[in-house]
Amino acid sequence: MAWLDRAHSVAQPGFNRWLIPPAALAVHLCIGQAYATSVYKTALVKHFGASLTEIGVIFSVAIVMLGLSAAVMGTWVDRNGPRKAMFVAAVFWAGGFLVGAAGIFTRQLWLVYLGYGVIGGIGLGIGYISPVSTLIKWFPDRPGLATGMAIMGFGGGALIASPLSTALLTAYDPASSAPGAVASGEAVGMLFLTLAAVYFAYMLFGAFTIKVPPPGWAPAGFDPASVRSHELITTANVTAANAIKTRQFWLLWTALFCNVTAGIGILEQAAPMIQDFFRQPDGKSLVAASVAGGFVGLLSIGNMAGRFAWSATSDVIGRKRMYMGYLGGGTVLYLLLAFAGHTATALFVLFAFVIISFYGGGFSTAPAYLRDLFGTLEVGAIHGRLLTAWSAAGVVGPLIVNAVLDAQGTPGKLTAAAYQPALLIMVALLVVGFIANLLIRPVDPKFHEPSEPVAAGAEKES
Repeated sequence: MAWLDRAHSVAQPGFNRWLIPPAALAVHLCIGQAYATSVYKTALVKHFGASLTEIGVIFSVAIVMLGLSAAVMGTWVDRNGPRKAMFVAAVFWAGGFLVGAAGIFTRQLWLVYLGYGVIGGIGLGIGYISPVSTLIKWFPDRPGLATGMAIMGFGGGALIASPLSTALLTAYDPASSAPGAVASGEAVGMLFLTLAAVYFAYMLFGAFTIKVPPPGWAPAGFDPASVRSHELITTANVTAANAIKTRQFWLLWTALFCNVTAGIGILEQAAPMIQDFFRQPDGKSLVAASVAGGFVGLLSIGNMAGRFAWSATSDVIGRKRMYMGYLGGGTVLYLLLAFAGHTATALFVLFAFVIISFYGGGFSTAPAYLRDLFGTLEVGAIHGRLLTAWSAAGVVGPLIVNAVLDAQGTPGKLTAAAYQPALLIMVALLVVGFIANLLIRPVDPKFHEPSEPVAAGAEKES
């Protein structure tokens, strides 16, 4: 297994850095399946005879483990390199599906929590951060663009997983294609087995092709001082241990937590939500289940596009201004969704699409924001610690939405009014995040590491 070592993944002279984003994308497209769980959520509710909240815990546990594993393993990933990290992520992610399938077939919900939630969640965390610091080192001149290219894959994973899962569920349980029908638990179990095999193979492709830059490498003509066009951008470095001692880290943690909590509540409930918003007095929805599945895919496009477009935009206008847009704009859109979203499907889809683009943009802009504040020395490890905000949001967001909906009525009979209390809670959180972002200032120099002279003859290439 020596090929997994960092030393065996150092790029040779003349290597094209633009081959790195596709390698990173291979992993993020696979683990982005987490955003497609709403496709089979109702099937699991029926299969286990459980509540929305109990099934929602599966997703929440996975996101908690994502943040915790990213925080704990961040330094290990930086030290051992992206190839070994991607391989380990593939083993855990595929293993989580296998254990989860066993839980479905045996009707043991705790096994699904353990498999998809705990084991798969560890794969999520390691896979998510594995290419980030590498991308920033390959693209010091365009960190927002670089991280956006890869992290957009996590947001776009559902774009592939949603229609794929729907097609496989229909193939494994043809009766589920009938109007109002729900796929059997056995069909979901077979889906998990299939996804385990497909994702493991594709993630290995990413691990085989990823490379790290040689020591001292920089793009041709790159001057680190040239990127300091905004007040918050530093050319110094802060270690992960010192970063968490700064108020800037915790203010950004709060901003990310609020942005994620607001978006994750919609994503986790996306398919049933659009049906509930347009439910008629007779209990039938104007939105068919197949259309709801398509809506999940559309949100995935918004999530993916936001991760790329907004993050690239942040290279021009700055991360702080970009976060002001995410949180301030999100506040307005959530209010519109709560009070006018039910008036027309086009409005509902538009509001949700832009909200989720802000949600995705917040993730892809975060590594570049950290790079601006703390430098590149241990940005991967710092990013891992920041993702504990995602862990917390992964519990709070679905808990708010599912608890409110469980109190409002029975799944399949809810209306738009049932969602208003949850959406207004999200508005309040976004305001808190907006204020936290406004308070971010440059890091105190006392936290900076002593600067080291650049080695003579450092290699430069494009």
